[in-house]
Amino acid sequence: MLMEKERLLLIEYGKKLVTAGLTKGTGGNLSIFDRAHGHVAITPSGIDFFEIQPEDIVIIDLDGNVVEGKRVPSSEWAMHIMPYKYREDIDAVVHAHTMYATVLSCLREELPATHYMIAVAGPTVRVAKYATYGSKELAENAFEAMKDRKAVILANHGLLAGAKDILNAYNIIEEIEYCSEVYAKARAIGEPVILPKEEMELMAEKFKTYGQRVSTKKD
Repeated sequence: MLMEKERLLLIEYGKKLVTAGLTKGTGGNLSIFDRAHGHVAITPSGIDFFEIQPEDIVIIDLDGNVVEGKRVPSSEWAMHIMPYKYREDIDAVVHAHTMYATVLSCLREELPATHYMIAVAGPTVRVAKYATYGSKELAENAFEAMKDRKAVILANHGLLAGAKDILNAYNIIEEIEYCSEVYAKARAIGEPVILPKEEMELMAEKFKTYGQRVSTKKD
C-alpha cells in the first residue's frame, strides 16, 4: 500500500476538522504530496471522515490519474494539485467549510491584518474569484489568490490552506478561522483597527520560527 503513513495522517486530521468544529459532515478535503515519487494521497469523495479507512484514501498523480485505490478522489483534487505542481513550499493541503471564513467568503471580503496570527498565512488572506466547486477554474482562481500566501478564502465556499506538512496546513486553517471569527465579531460592534504593514512584515520574520508547528509524535 502506497503512502501508508500519509493515509493515517489524513484520517487523523480529517477527524480533527470535525471534532474541532472546523467543518461538518463530509465538507472539506485533505491531501499530502510525496514529492519524491510525484504521488498525492487525498481523501475520497463523499465518505464521512469518521468512516474513512486507510484503503479508502486515493493515491493520484499530478495529472489526477488514480495510481492506487478503488474510491473516487475528492472532487477538489485539481485545487490540491496546483500548489504541488508550482510551489516548493507546499506539500500538504487542507480545505474546510469553516464558519467565519465562509461568512467572509459570502461577503467577498478578504481577511485584513486585524490580528497578528494572520501572519501564519500572510499579511492578509485574499478571496479567490468564485467558480463552481470541483472545477479547473476554481483550482486556478484559488492558486492565483494564494500566491505569496499560505491560505485563501474561496468565494461563497470555504477556506483552503497549504504548508510543508499536514500539521501546519491544519494549524493555518485553525488560526485563520479564529482570526476570521474575531474579525467578524469586531465588525459587529465597530470598525476593527488594521495593523500597519510594517508590523505584519515584522510578524512574517518572527513567524519563520514562531508560527511553525512541530510534531512531538514518534514514528
